[in-house]
Amino acid sequence: MTPTASGNQLSLVAPTVLVVDDEKNIRRTLGMVLTGEGYRCLEAENAEQALEIIASPAEPVNLAIIDLKLPGMSGLDALARIRADEATRDLPVIVISGHATVHDAVHAIKLGATDFFEKPLNRERILVSVINSLRAAQLSRTVAEMRAEMGARYEMIGTSAPLQKLFQDIDKVAPTKATVLIVGESGTGKELISRAVHRLSPRSEASFVKVNCAAIPRELIESALFGHEKGAFTGAQNRTRGVFEQAHGGTLFLDEIGDMDLSAQAKLLRALQNGEVVRVGSEHVIHVDVRVLAATNRDLEKLVVAGRFREDLYFRLNVFPLAVPALRERRQDIRALAEAFVFAFCRENGIPPKAIDEAVFEVLARRSWPGNVRELKNVVERAAILSEARITVADLPEDPHASPFDDDETESSPRSRLPDSDLADERLTLREYRDAAERQYIVKTLQELEWNISKASTLLGVERTNLHKKIRGYGIVRGES
Repeated sequence: MTPTASGNQLSLVAPTVLVVDDEKNIRRTLGMVLTGEGYRCLEAENAEQALEIIASPAEPVNLAIIDLKLPGMSGLDALARIRADEATRDLPVIVISGHATVHDAVHAIKLGATDFFEKPLNRERILVSVINSLRAAQLSRTVAEMRAEMGARYEMIGTSAPLQKLFQDIDKVAPTKATVLIVGESGTGKELISRAVHRLSPRSEASFVKVNCAAIPRELIESALFGHEKGAFTGAQNRTRGVFEQAHGGTLFLDEIGDMDLSAQAKLLRALQNGEVVRVGSEHVIHVDVRVLAATNRDLEKLVVAGRFREDLYFRLNVFPLAVPALRERRQDIRALAEAFVFAFCRENGIPPKAIDEAVFEVLARRSWPGNVRELKNVVERAAILSEARITVADLPEDPHASPFDDDETESSPRSRLPDSDLADERLTLREYRDAAERQYIVKTLQELEWNISKASTLLGVERTNLHKKIRGYGIVRGES
């Protein structure tokens, strides 16, 4: 049975591998190795024939192994054509060569080759590369399908219970005319929620207008909301429509509503109650048909008590509240989100899809994520830039919210597999014992790996920068026993 991405299986149907080489013996040898492992194998002796096979719908090719030097069109030219075609741009391609230069290898990787091998070929390395390439391709397809499915409706990814509850509430309130107050921490995706409500409403074909109340100066907020007449104030050279008029017949999203000035709140309340607005510098009343969605990362009830937010406006906005869960409340979604962000980043930047080591997900799941999904996106995109073919723990940037001695390890971490020692015979507090055991394990790991920090950080399941912090914090010096 062919190894695959689920456990040890890629699929119940054997993947098809196309071997492209002008040497018959190479094609025959690779064919025997691949079929012996359960793959279906096709052969082509030149690039032109290979492109025809790949383009044929008769037998879809899942992976291609292409020789660099071929009669007629070269392997690099064939790879370039594969990547240029929308139908085949995601096909994993392994390049092989018996006369390659470093320039050739670099060029192949830049064109999107998933791997590069020199002849004579190593059987085990080729098989491992085939498995990894197929897994990465399948992961890309899965992520793309998930993004398409979730994005078409909510533009948010996840299967956690809090997120599914939020989706259900969106489905209930979207078809109505109710005002919605979206509450959540910064970076949780409140704007995505507002757009989902608009897209699933009867107003979906009309305008969606967003205004960030925190970004508009106090003296201009009324003009931004309701518009102004020419000459209404210094600099008002033309008549301007406000966002209420712009959103007529559609949806108005008031982001960061908790930062709105009290005087503007009073005028906003009147617009919500009567559907009427008056431009600054005018007495003419304009009737508007607008559905208002508001969002904030602040506690409006506390602001009401403090006298910084109108109670009547709060009740007017809070007709149907939607609470967006923080990322720490939906940790099981971190894997899907990270994979989706890496997939999108690689695709947008013309980079071959990158797989993510399991240890990375374990580290990400232990972080506190005060910046929520926005912070996760930044972290994994940076890791994608720093990494090679795969994203490892060593590629993750330092967690700015962690201390060198954070108790953030799980039961499966090195801390629960303490080295043999007589620490228990000493009279230590639990914290002292834990720190001493962790120090001892770090020293032992570094010695075994000859102080290779990158390998040690991967084995220990911590970021490289965090390992450096622990080494400094524990006063570990190279060469100690």
